[in-house]
Amino acid sequence: MQPQRQQPTTAELFTPKLVTALREGYSLSLFRADAVAGLTVAIVALPLSMAIAIASHVTPDRGLYTAIVGGLIISMLGGSRFQIGGPAGAFIVLVAGVVDRAGLDGLLLATLMAGAMIFLLGALRLGTYIKYVPHPVTVGFTAGIAVIIFASQIRDLAGLSLTGLEPGELIAKLETLWAARGSLNPSALAVAVGAIALIVLLRKYRPHWPGFLIAVTLAALAARALGLPVETIHSRFGELPHTLPAPSLPAFSFEKARQLFPDALAFALLGSIESLLSAVVADSMTGRRHRSNCELVAQGIANVACAMFGGIIATGTIARTATNVRAGARTPVSGMLHAAFILVFMLVAAPLAGYIPLAALAAILAVVAWNMAEREEFRNLLTASRGDAAVLLLTFLLTVFIGLTEGIVVGVTLGSLLFMHRMAEAVDVQTHTHGALIEEDVADGPNGAYDQSVATARDIIVHRITGAFFFGASGAVASVIERITEPPKAFILDMTQVPFVDYSAAHTLKGFIRKAARHGSKVYLTGASAPVRRDLIRFGIRKPLVHYGHSVDGCIKAVRSGGSEPI
Repeated sequence: MQPQRQQPTTAELFTPKLVTALREGYSLSLFRADAVAGLTVAIVALPLSMAIAIASHVTPDRGLYTAIVGGLIISMLGGSRFQIGGPAGAFIVLVAGVVDRAGLDGLLLATLMAGAMIFLLGALRLGTYIKYVPHPVTVGFTAGIAVIIFASQIRDLAGLSLTGLEPGELIAKLETLWAARGSLNPSALAVAVGAIALIVLLRKYRPHWPGFLIAVTLAALAARALGLPVETIHSRFGELPHTLPAPSLPAFSFEKARQLFPDALAFALLGSIESLLSAVVADSMTGRRHRSNCELVAQGIANVACAMFGGIIATGTIARTATNVRAGARTPVSGMLHAAFILVFMLVAAPLAGYIPLAALAAILAVVAWNMAEREEFRNLLTASRGDAAVLLLTFLLTVFIGLTEGIVVGVTLGSLLFMHRMAEAVDVQTHTHGALIEEDVADGPNGAYDQSVATARDIIVHRITGAFFFGASGAVASVIERITEPPKAFILDMTQVPFVDYSAAHTLKGFIRKAARHGSKVYLTGASAPVRRDLIRFGIRKPLVHYGHSVDGCIKAVRSGGSEPI
């Protein structure tokens, strides 16, 4: 007999994976592997962080701050060996909306508040439950964000000139961009198309080469050498800073915090979901297991720090984390080195980034959006079932045309209702009455074995309940067990196959038992597991209202002998 695995202690649940890895022993060979992986990820993250920041309506250095500060803390304190933190494409729309409404100060305050919320989610051990977001919701939400990201890059992809601000709503945005089609810049479009083509070709024929960095580097060299009239980072934002800013708290007021609370909550929920999904992807690639609540605590601290250093919201990033795993990372040191390499670039080579065409960065985000869309999963879910397809499409359409928060809230709500409906449909009540035997009711174990010829006499009715007995199924169960017109001497409820029961179901059951008592029928309850029996007693289903037994056969014998207590 194998020894039972002990549950991890609180200290173990919140111990960073870095500490675990160092306790196991850290060698020079592990450092080499982590250094190579960290450099590989930094090369991918460098242009992507700037592109995400620009698309989020902030300067590109804010993306670098986030990759450095957020990436370092998430790897140092997090619950995953391979997680890479930094700015994520999923937040572009949310961040841009906050910047447009509340400015940079509002964004920093919302990021700080979101960090505190994520920290609390982890500290209260709620990270375990975030993974229960239905898959159609995550696919529809991600696909919706992909559409919005691509639409937000059309302006820079085509080099369009707008007379006013670019609208945030999709339809209004497309109308504005179409009206500005006459200002299309052929040079910018050529740079964007060339960068996309190069990234696609490199992924196909040289998948281990840093396609993003190669594309933006060649685009910058071509634009400089040919004197192309394209907008660059320097021409729009000026020179990038060479150092990290001094940490400081964002301006705070209770009124401003109240106004930004919905945005901070959206940051926190999306950040938690995105980070834990990324950790799950890393687990599936490596066979390891992350510590979800420890990961959220680290994410919370990282976002508080990002706000203090002027960064945007940081989260675990699926693509960069997968790159880290494929590059041979062994411990969280790789993620810390990735942040260090980006810091070195900013200290040494920041002026060179000014020559990067914005069209090339837009091309990177166009590729990111294409990869985010999960087209195969989208198609599969559309044909899976009507319920899943409805959740998927509603989440997708709400995300694209109404808002990200509405998409997630409505999607999760509808997905939960669909799940409860399916659970309720799965509940079955099989009845033995005189002259009516149900073949499926044949006993499947010691608790269920009984003499059917005795059980189906006129004075005893046996109901076997199968499935989760909860509020969604209580009405259906009640309608079956109360269908008998002539009350028997005793009802026997076999709950051997009931995994759990909630208060609503117990309340329905109590009503049936009292109704049976008024008609002179006793009710025996058998087969309930220890947790189910404990809950039923706690909900008021106890002696003398009902008699508990260990088997249907024992209850039948108690009825035959005229006693109350079953054997």
